[in-house]
Amino acid sequence: MSKIPMTTPIVEMDGDEMTRVLWSMIKDILICPYVDLKTEYYDLGLPNREATGDQVTVDAANANLKYGVSVKCATITPNAQRMEEYKLSKMWKSPNATIRAILDGTVFRRPILVKGIDPYVRSWKKPITIARHAYGDIYKSTELRAAAGSRAELVVTAPDGSVQRADIQNFKGDGIVMGMHNTDASIASFAHACFKFALEAREDLWFGAKDTISKTYDHRFKDIFAEIYEKDYKAAFEAAGIEYFYTLIDDVVARVMRSEGGFIWACKNYDGDVMSDMVATAFGSLGMMSSVLVSPNGAWEYEAAHGTVTRHYYKHLKGEATSTNSVATIWAWTGALRKRGELDGNAELMAFADRLEKATIDTIESGVMTGDLVSLSTLENKRKVNSEEFLRAIASKM
Repeated sequence: MSKIPMTTPIVEMDGDEMTRVLWSMIKDILICPYVDLKTEYYDLGLPNREATGDQVTVDAANANLKYGVSVKCATITPNAQRMEEYKLSKMWKSPNATIRAILDGTVFRRPILVKGIDPYVRSWKKPITIARHAYGDIYKSTELRAAAGSRAELVVTAPDGSVQRADIQNFKGDGIVMGMHNTDASIASFAHACFKFALEAREDLWFGAKDTISKTYDHRFKDIFAEIYEKDYKAAFEAAGIEYFYTLIDDVVARVMRSEGGFIWACKNYDGDVMSDMVATAFGSLGMMSSVLVSPNGAWEYEAAHGTVTRHYYKHLKGEATSTNSVATIWAWTGALRKRGELDGNAELMAFADRLEKATIDTIESGVMTGDLVSLSTLENKRKVNSEEFLRAIASKM
């Protein structure tokens, strides 16, 4: 059988630990036998980030801007323990934060539903899509320790030299201080992406922040969303029979828990980080969540929404078989291949992505699944298989 050709490469960002192992297996078992795969490869594994002073992450993000589509493996964001384990020269920042800062845009995360796995929230019948702003806030913050007796101020110097000052805290004891920012342009891109995605999906859009407390920072998000909605999208939303509304983040959380799903939940950066994990877990598993970053520059970055599965990796290093869920990583590849096909007018590549996703769902619904899903599934004929057996079962469905 001749392989499906590709004309333009996908930017491939390899990662760390067990997800790196799965990455190679997915390519070898599910993609390369069928597709003449073309990628521009970047190794974002922590040892190579250390060796390149993290320049490889910047290069990969810029390559994404050049080629339009990337697929990213899960990567380690080092803490003090990881610094010692990997003998790092510094505590490198999150690769995702670096990439998102360069690409800007919005991350859309949506649960992958299969028969036999019911959401923990009984009322949820349809997927809930998290639309996460991907720039600024705590991920681009500056932090300092403050000794007892210190005075912390917020200072903004205008282009004409005028200065705004505001007291933060006079520290009677030791403490900490953090400064974070966002930009009107990035918030506007976030709003446009959310409104366009809602119209395409024909689903309501909910947005929540804390403008009652953050009367300048969060209120700016609220105002920009409202201005753009009224000017550019209100008529289209009404014609499509869908709704946009803003409310406080705590009210949104309460509404989400009472809902049946089937809407898009727009979140600021940190809120989206936390709530996407909550939604994924409540629908069944972090391994069953698709994730794509949509950049206003026309770039698309597909990734798994979970971490590097460290515990399984240590078992793998001992030669023990693992039963690691690879579905979210498969969806990263299918999303990137489908988008590459769409941009290049390659219908064969798009159809292949659809078939691979269907084969994966059919495999799980036939009762063959990894350990995390076995514990959740209500199917009577379910059977736990190891990581490679699961991928080969999908290949047999192809």
